[in-house]
Amino acid sequence: MNRKLISAFAMLALAGGYYAYKNMYDANPASKTTASVTGAILADAVPMISVVKARQAAFHETVLVSGSLVAREEILVAPEIEGLRVVELFTDEGSTVKKGQVLARLVSEQLDAQMAQNDAAAARTVAAIAQAESAIVQAEARAKEATAQLERAEPLRKSGYLSGSTFDARESAASTAKSQVIAARDGLKSAAAEKAQVEAQRRELNWRRSNTEVKAPADGVISRRVARIGAMASAANEPMFRIIANSEVELDAEVVETDLVKVRQGQKVLVSAAGASDVPGSVRIVSPEVDKTTRLGRVRVFLGSRPDLKIGAFARGEIATNESRGIALPATAVTYGLDGAHVQVVKNDTVQRRAVKTGLASGDLVEILEGVSLDDVVVARAGTFLRDGDKIRPTEPDNKVSEAQK
Repeated sequence: MNRKLISAFAMLALAGGYYAYKNMYDANPASKTTASVTGAILADAVPMISVVKARQAAFHETVLVSGSLVAREEILVAPEIEGLRVVELFTDEGSTVKKGQVLARLVSEQLDAQMAQNDAAAARTVAAIAQAESAIVQAEARAKEATAQLERAEPLRKSGYLSGSTFDARESAASTAKSQVIAARDGLKSAAAEKAQVEAQRRELNWRRSNTEVKAPADGVISRRVARIGAMASAANEPMFRIIANSEVELDAEVVETDLVKVRQGQKVLVSAAGASDVPGSVRIVSPEVDKTTRLGRVRVFLGSRPDLKIGAFARGEIATNESRGIALPATAVTYGLDGAHVQVVKNDTVQRRAVKTGLASGDLVEILEGVSLDDVVVARAGTFLRDGDKIRPTEPDNKVSEAQK
C-alpha cells in the first residue's frame, strides 16, 4: 500500500511539474528541452504490462486417478475333495492355462481301494436280486398249488367227504404261500434298493476319483500358486491356484469425490504403470459410494489382456471427461472473487475489469465462454495493483497462447 501511495504522489508531482513546464514552454521556447525531458519522465511512469490475445484452442478436461492393477476376474482354484495329498504339479506362476487343463494331481490309491470294494458290493447286489427273483418264482408256484388244493377241497368239504381240519390246513397253507410271495417280492425290492445305493456310491467315487485331477475352470494366467507336492489339499486353506481369467487386467483406482461426479462408464482412459505407458483403457465401473473417512471414490478401468502389466503394481490414469473448442486465455489472466471470475481487458492502453464465464481448463489454459471476444487483448498476469481505468504500456501481444492445442 505504501508503495502505491508513493507512486501516486510521484505521478501527481510529475503531472504538476509537467503543467508548470508546459506554461513556461508556451511563454519561452527555450524551455523546449526541459519539457521533452519531463514528457519522457511521465512516459516512464506508466507501467509496462505483458498482455495476451484471446485465441481459439481445443480443451480436453481430464481427471487424474491412481491405484493398483488387479485382475478383472480372479478365479480361486481349490480342491473339490478334502484330505488328499498332492502328488504332482503341472503349472507354475505366470503359466498360461486353458479351460480343463490339469494343474495338479492328488493321490488316488485310497479311492481306488474304495472303488474295488464298491465293485464287490455291486456284484453282491446283482446276486441278491437274482436270488430274490428266484424266490418269487418259487413262492408264486407254491401259492398257486396251495390255492388249487384249497379250491378242490371246497366242494369236498360241502359234500362231507373232507374233514374240517383238513380243509383248514389247506386254507392255512394257501394263505402262507401268498404271504411268502409278498415276502419274496419285498426281498427283491430290498435287493434293488441296495443295488441303487451301491450305484450311488459308485457315482460318488467316480466323481471323487475324477477330481483327484485339479483342473483350470477357465482360460487365463496363473498369478499365484500355493500348492506344494506332499501337502494335504483342503478347501478350508488358501486356494491352491489363483488365475487371472482370460488374462484381463484392470486398474482399481481412487478418485476424489469432487471429480467422481465427472466420471462416467465408457469414458476413455490412458494408464501409465511400471514398464508400460499410455495404455488405453475405458471406465467399466464407477462406485456409487464415497469413503466417508478419505472422501475418495473408486473407479475400475478395464485394460484388456496385457501380459506386460503386473498385478499389484501401482498405476496412474487420466480419464478424458470432457472436450470442447473455444476462446482460450492463460489461467494467470483470470482472477476469482466472491462475485465470480474476471479478466482485465486492455482497450486504448486502458485497463477495463470485465466479468467472464469460464468453462473447461486444460493445462495452463482456461476456456472463456462469455465476456471476452476473439483477439481481445487482456493482461497476461492479472493482479490487484491494476485497477479499472489505469493507463498501461502493453507489450506486444503473445500470439502463441498455445499453438500445441489449437
